[in-house]
Parts: sequence; structure tokens; C-alpha cells
Amino acid sequence: MDYETVSPEEFGASLRGFGFNILVTNVPRTARFLETVFGMTSHRESKDFAIMTHGGNILQLHADGTYAENPLLNLLPENPPRGAGIEIRLYDCDPEKAAAQAEDAGGTILQPPTDKPHGLRECFILCPDGYCWVPSRPKD
Repeated sequence: MDYETVSPEEFGASLRGFGFNILVTNVPRTARFLETVFGMTSHRESKDFAIMTHGGNILQLHADGTYAENPLLNLLPENPPRGAGIEIRLYDCDPEKAAAQAEDAGGTILQPPTDKPHGLRECFILCPDGYCWVPSRPKD
């Protein structure tokens, strides 16, 4: 699918499985963070919206204002962290590389790269809006 030219109707109709729409205060800033720290690719980016891809997965960034008619908007805190209680996991994403880029890109490292008993090496990073991103890879 060509994310740059697909119509909103075609894009919406193509979505399957799990989907993530993340409400952020600044779409371009979050897109740069996700590109820099996790190697994602931004598509159709504007001040209000972006399609982000990572491997074969997609997620959508929406500016708060695009959710004016959505009941979720009234539940968001004015200050981060917004995503308390959810981890957005990026498998096959190097935690060392992500951690090395995170703070310069505006993020906060909650836990540095660590080997876990469930077989993964991972770290916990908060983006500027306070969502918890967890890059991980199998332990050596």
C-alpha cells in the first residue's frame, strides 16, 4: 500500500488485527522521536496526523484537536504521562541503540537495557507525551 497516496477511506478499510491510535500534543515532534529512537518511518505527516510504520506494523498519531468529537479526549491528562498502564512494545528493535538516542530526542529512560527472565533484552523509554515504549530483542 502506498501510504502517501491512499485515500482515508481506502486506508481505513484496509486495517486489520490490532491498531493503535496515539493522541499526542505535537505530531511532528513525536514522529521525529519515533524515527530517531526506534527507526520508524513517517507517512502522510501533517500537524494533525501521521501514519508510522515499523516492520510490517502500523500505528497512527493524531493531534488532540482531531479527537474533538471523540469521548476519549476528555479523559486525557493535561500533563504527561498520558499512557500510564500500557507498554508499546517494539520487538526486534535494538534497546541499546534506542536508549542511546532517547534522551537527545526528548525522551526519558525509565529502565536502561536489561536482560529479562522472559528471554528478552529490553529498555523502557517515555516519549515527550509520556507513553512508554519498550524496544526489545532476544537475549544473546
